[in-house]
Amino acid sequence: MILYHGSYLEITKPDLRHSRHNVDFGLGFYTTPLYEQAAKWCGKFKRRGKEGIISCYDFDEGVYKSLKVLQFNSYSEDWLNFILNCRSGKDITDYDIVIGGVANDKVFNTVELFFDGLIDKAEAISRLRYERPNLQICLRSGKALEHLHFERSEKV
Repeated sequence: MILYHGSYLEITKPDLRHSRHNVDFGLGFYTTPLYEQAAKWCGKFKRRGKEGIISCYDFDEGVYKSLKVLQFNSYSEDWLNFILNCRSGKDITDYDIVIGGVANDKVFNTVELFFDGLIDKAEAISRLRYERPNLQICLRSGKALEHLHFERSEKV
């Protein structure tokens, strides 16, 4: 499978040292099989006057069998709980890979309303069901990153 990473620089050797804390699926290297999603990630750097660069990788899905993988097939209560734990720094899981929807601005607004106590969990899940998830694949361990092979990069 081809995976993409949107940034302001080419990343030939992804690592976990440069990962940010308190994001959707915790510390990890974030990729997507959706080129358009990676291009959207580049947008925030372009708005800051930097280049947008999409790095492309080959990843063998067959390794899922040998790794600890958590997959969310839709926005759900489990997805919401996981996002909240990761964003609040309370994630203590040891998944090698987490796959699921992106908490984009529209989705994150719903998450924030819930987090601030302005809507309950049932209402948050109800609102999220109408959103079509973008897909992100977070590689959270060195073991997972070993199977990600740089192919090329391009400016967007």
